[in-house]
Amino acid sequence: MPCPILDLFNGVGEMVESNKNRRSIRLKNYDYSKPGYYFLTICSFKKRCLFGKIEGNQVLLSQIGKVIEKCWNDIPRHFPTTAMDQCTVMPKHIHGILVINRFRRGEACLAPTPDEEPKTGLSNIVASFKSAVSKRVNELRGTQGESVWQRNYYEHVVRDEGDLYKIREYISNNPLQWALDEENPDFSGLKMLPL
Repeated sequence: MPCPILDLFNGVGEMVESNKNRRSIRLKNYDYSKPGYYFLTICSFKKRCLFGKIEGNQVLLSQIGKVIEKCWNDIPRHFPTTAMDQCTVMPKHIHGILVINRFRRGEACLAPTPDEEPKTGLSNIVASFKSAVSKRVNELRGTQGESVWQRNYYEHVVRDEGDLYKIREYISNNPLQWALDEENPDFSGLKMLPL
């Protein structure tokens, strides 16, 4: 499946509209630090296949893909009110479900204290993740400041259990759909017809 956020970009990873005219994809007046499940898609810079390849419907991660997977799984170490649900690193993007909880893992429901850490919103978590990956990838490649990611990301607030089930299914089936993805450099142009 194409990376949903890429619709905002032209073929070279630049915004189609100027920043001041760009339409936000965020829900108006929604608190993105609120406990809940968030489906994220974060895409590679200029749609490059940097993160691995698909062989026999299985994802074979490159060194960069392994860095991404590790950093993704480490998010709860840096943001203790988060947990990770399902995730798949694809050649050009990562799909994952991030959970923001009200309390730290393993913490009882305690009254707030004045020195309680501030809320951490989804955009801060994603920015930290992207920054950590970029730093490690640039160290790995011996480069400095090269972009790894598209500028923005796609998010979807998971509404209910049915929505969560569909998203989990989409994530787990994503490697199986790679051969049919127009963003796949080996795409043959053939599409399966619905039964």
